[in-house]
Amino acid sequence: WAYGITVLLTGLSGAAFIAAANAAEHERAAVEQHLAYDAMAEDLAIGTEKLSDEARLFALRGDARHLDAYRYEASEVRTRDRAIQRVKAAGAAPGELAALAAAKHDLAEFNRLESVAMQAAQNGDFGAAKDMLFGADHERAEATVVGSLDHFRALVSARTGSEMHQAKLDSDRASVVAKVMLALTALLFLSVLYFVLSRRVAAPLKRMTGIVMRLARQDYAVEVPNAQRDDEIGDMTQAIQVFRRNGLERDRLEAERLADQRAKDSILEMMQRLQACQTFEELADVVARFAPRTFPDLAGRLYVLEENRNALSMVGNWLAPMHSTPSFAPTACWGVRRGRPHASNNVQQDVCCLHIADPQVKSLCIPLTAQGDTIGLLYFEQRPDVDAPQEAARAYLELMADNIALTLANMRLRQRLANLAAQDGLTGLSNRRCLDEALNGHARQADQPLACIMLDVDHFKRFNDQFGHDAGDAVLQHVGQVMRDVTKGSGVAYRFGGEEFTALLPNMDEAAAFALAEQLRNRIAAAPLAHHGRTLGHITISLGLAVSPGGGHATTLLRHADAALLQAKSDGRNRTVLASGLATADGERSNGPAKGLRAG
Repeated sequence: WAYGITVLLTGLSGAAFIAAANAAEHERAAVEQHLAYDAMAEDLAIGTEKLSDEARLFALRGDARHLDAYRYEASEVRTRDRAIQRVKAAGAAPGELAALAAAKHDLAEFNRLESVAMQAAQNGDFGAAKDMLFGADHERAEATVVGSLDHFRALVSARTGSEMHQAKLDSDRASVVAKVMLALTALLFLSVLYFVLSRRVAAPLKRMTGIVMRLARQDYAVEVPNAQRDDEIGDMTQAIQVFRRNGLERDRLEAERLADQRAKDSILEMMQRLQACQTFEELADVVARFAPRTFPDLAGRLYVLEENRNALSMVGNWLAPMHSTPSFAPTACWGVRRGRPHASNNVQQDVCCLHIADPQVKSLCIPLTAQGDTIGLLYFEQRPDVDAPQEAARAYLELMADNIALTLANMRLRQRLANLAAQDGLTGLSNRRCLDEALNGHARQADQPLACIMLDVDHFKRFNDQFGHDAGDAVLQHVGQVMRDVTKGSGVAYRFGGEEFTALLPNMDEAAAFALAEQLRNRIAAAPLAHHGRTLGHITISLGLAVSPGGGHATTLLRHADAALLQAKSDGRNRTVLASGLATADGERSNGPAKGLRAG
């Protein structure tokens, strides 16, 4: 029974609803038809008035804007004509259709009159246009159109009013039964409310909860939906987006801090190793290893200023720089000229260094200076598809350059001190200490031949007494230079002390050593020496030659060569005496180098 009653009530409710709906539909259709016809008539009246106004304004002012407006209103009139055709097809009453046809005829006559006037105005006859548009015929045509439209509206209003009244009665009779449908409507409303709460509130909240949990775990890769809502959920979404952006910014700052710390640590490690470098090669290797670790986006080269200060030569490079030459004059770099870092890049409208082949490349030249003196250059160029270094990186580049410059200056100072300790300051030859070390080294290789030449400048006191000590120094410098040239590639020349010199010739036999000694003696005596415009005369030398192992052990070689030198001076100077020919087999002393050679 309950089921049957439910079905019956449902059927009755449906029928009542349908009846009420039909009645309401009839009433609504009558109202809509009344409104539509009334609106159409009103539009026709207003359109006619606008068309007339635009035509008159164009005739009065001649402004093209009014002509365009008139054409637009004329097109709207054609649109309204199509609306009239739809009214005919909608089933209007015969009297209404007759009134509408009369209105259409009057409207066409009115439009024809205005078209003639507008054509005259467009042809420039504005006087005739004004007469037609403001004349009695125009006023009469306009009044006829308005009267026809009012008659049509009155007929429509009478018919639709009767239909609406009948439809209202039918609707009232069905309204009592239709109220039963309110319960169903309420149920539908509750269903919709449930849908809204579950899909528009609960689901977004659940999604936001998951996003917040991931953000709480610092998972900033989560995507926050861009909800364009003007409610609390929209505000919550915006707050979560701000929180995520702040988290990403904190991560970025932390990454920059870590990168900054890594750069500092790398530079510190490089500084520690730079302090232990002893040669330019070691320094270049350290820089080439640590510079890419600190600045992986920058290729570079390390240049050192040569002793003659005429060129900067590359001693190391990293990450294959392509745009700077391996060697160039110091004046080719603006950084060296200015004594401060210089960025070469035409995009920044700055001058480009001459040693850079491509002026478009972004590069940085940092001069290496110590105590105001430029001793080298650190060159960086930006690798392709890499952003330029920030200001913080620029500061670290300059810090690196300062430490490299300090290390380079210390190495040059140590090298200078070592040269002062090992070289004679006047002649530039190796000194007595180096000679002793070389002899000790050869003493440990007793089976290797070694020739030793001792020489002395003949009558050296004469140069000091007659021309002064400066002239004597010039003589010693000349002898030292000739010894350096003659022994180059064959041995090493030393200044023994005073006017005495020594040369060690490894792996050279007695005959070859004697030939070299004679070459040395002849070159020194070949031409007179001049000093400050004064001719000092010919310089002669006396030489003593001893060869090991034939002439004794390396430790006694110097003593034997000195004995031969004394013999050469005793025999009249300007000659070479062999230590092997000082004593012959019968106990007689050799009188010259030839006899010494034969004895040898």
